[in-house]
Amino acid sequence: MTMRHALAFSIAAALSAAFTPLALGHHAFSTEFDGELEGKVEGVVTRVWWANPHIRYDVDVTLPDGSIEQWSLHPPGNLPTYRRENWTPETLQAGDPVTATGNLGRDGAKKLYATCINLDSGRQLGRCVSPGTTSEVSADPTATHTYSANDYAVDISGFWDNRYRFRTTVDDFDPKPMPMTAEARTIYTGREFGDDHVLRCQPPGLPRIFGSPYPVEVLDAGGHYVMIFLQDNTPRWVYMDGRGPLADQPLTSMGFSVGHWEDRTLVVETTHLSPGWLDGSGYPMTGGDGTRIVERWTVAEDNLTIDRTMTIYDDYYTAPLVRTRGSQRGNSNELLESPPCDATSFYSELFQDGKLEELFR
Repeated sequence: MTMRHALAFSIAAALSAAFTPLALGHHAFSTEFDGELEGKVEGVVTRVWWANPHIRYDVDVTLPDGSIEQWSLHPPGNLPTYRRENWTPETLQAGDPVTATGNLGRDGAKKLYATCINLDSGRQLGRCVSPGTTSEVSADPTATHTYSANDYAVDISGFWDNRYRFRTTVDDFDPKPMPMTAEARTIYTGREFGDDHVLRCQPPGLPRIFGSPYPVEVLDAGGHYVMIFLQDNTPRWVYMDGRGPLADQPLTSMGFSVGHWEDRTLVVETTHLSPGWLDGSGYPMTGGDGTRIVERWTVAEDNLTIDRTMTIYDDYYTAPLVRTRGSQRGNSNELLESPPCDATSFYSELFQDGKLEELFR
């Protein structure tokens, strides 16, 4: 057990009544950590694992004899929680000194459920600052919290089948050949099996989900459309009330979308996309400020079909890329939750090829 001088941990046989219920509420807490043992870790961060739903900090702790022990800090919460507290990947980085208190790992595991993290700057992170839950009503009683549909000339609410005019989302862009920059071509020719984030069960996002044959349900929520893609149960919000992105709008797989109607055509522009692949063949997408996507959904006069066109403006390409698809009214009885993605076969293949360890370096 470790601490700066003689002791690296102070262990309490029992936690306070206020602390224990919060700790035990953590996902899989009892399988990893001991709710009756409290400890303290003091060292230097060596690596930051920033991913939803839980982040982790690897820490080197110097023992009294000068040797190094490697520990990991596991703060409670998830990325949306941290964002509300202005806790970002840059808040605590490799090389920073850190002191944390919380619950020790079970069976002597060198890990800490870090309910309070103290930075060298004096800032604190975690439940010692914010409990993570609220017990008082903070909603504005004068505001309208329910949704009312808009009186648009075209109603696209309902269930849509995207197998209409479907084609496989692999090398399906125009123009051809792909107008890649030299940088894009280098990335494309150097791609490997493990580079496809979808195989790791990460969301396909835009622009790939645009070409998916899975159905989508559209709901008119007044100031925005809610679109639920059945592929990986993926939600999308298209804002129709003129709002723009937040000053610190994060990059996400679906990005930030705004829309407006031009006669019978819904025009949607999306920005703030995470970097990724444009399709299953591995054409790279810049993401961030380097990518902008414009979709035009033209609804037929009989309201039974939609011709959808996507135009991608990306710094990796010397000309816009165009993908086309169609949708037709579907049977809501086919609305079925998508099974959860299972990456077992992906990791098994990497293991068999001796590449699994390389993936996590």
